[in-house]
Amino acid sequence: MSQPMLTVKQAGPLALIQDAGRFGVGHLGVTQGGAADWIAFRWANWLLGNPLESAALEIVMGGNLTLVANSDVRLALTGADLAATLDGQPLTPNDSFMMQAGQTLVFRQPRKGLRAYLAFPGGLDAPTVLGSQACTAREQIGGLHEDGKPLKTGDQLTWKGSSATSRQLPQGTQLPLPDAEDTVLDMVLGSQAAHFAGRSLFDAFNQPWTVDQRADRMGIRLTGKALNSRLGGIVSEGIPLGAVQIPPDGQPIILMNDRQTIGGYPRLGALTPMACARLAQCLPGTKVRLQPISATQAQAAYRAQLLQWQ
Repeated sequence: MSQPMLTVKQAGPLALIQDAGRFGVGHLGVTQGGAADWIAFRWANWLLGNPLESAALEIVMGGNLTLVANSDVRLALTGADLAATLDGQPLTPNDSFMMQAGQTLVFRQPRKGLRAYLAFPGGLDAPTVLGSQACTAREQIGGLHEDGKPLKTGDQLTWKGSSATSRQLPQGTQLPLPDAEDTVLDMVLGSQAAHFAGRSLFDAFNQPWTVDQRADRMGIRLTGKALNSRLGGIVSEGIPLGAVQIPPDGQPIILMNDRQTIGGYPRLGALTPMACARLAQCLPGTKVRLQPISATQAQAAYRAQLLQWQ
């Protein structure tokens, strides 16, 4: 009997194998990587009873990514609604489903959100590089072929488990998708915020920002009224997830999972982990607002999110 697998019949624009990320190697200049919407990613694994950090497929935009099964398998789909169909029948996001041998799974285009997560029994099977299976294109590591590249036509996906638990999301579970109007992004101010003019601090939190076309897994640019810092260039320093850098043009850049490890632009602060997950689901053109919160509030919200998986 052949090994159970899904074959990529047609590749979409960006489908990447991602896990929780690559940690402890920043001193080597290797970035974190991992699932951009870490909340939807973990819920996908939770639905199948997998360890929450198990490798899954991060599917951006859809773009007619087409997968064909050679055996029956239970999968879980969370995150964005990419108009997914199974043999032409619509699939509901944020649930598990049975895919039978010979059936075809297609992801077409975003209806709400940007990134969907497809989890497999026991997690996807891929080489481990520096402690992670996460794809990082810039560093050319991770993924099926250890080159950081997205899936291509003919690739074959296998998984570690032989069966999966069938769960349903707890009632009232909120996934970090953008809102119909302004999407609020919580942010903790950093020490360099004091070097921004008072008017700029007001503008940072009292205007809608637009997610720019210049957005990827490294960083997402916001456009709006320019912010001004009294700092010029600074000595390069470590860059955390969600760092809000303000380059000379005054348009914020939010640094995401595949960011560089150090940077020299002044920083207004950093988005919370939950806000990063929500921003990762925002299509270009989405309106967002930055909302300042305290570090204590951010930590409490993060702990509350982690408790949902206990």
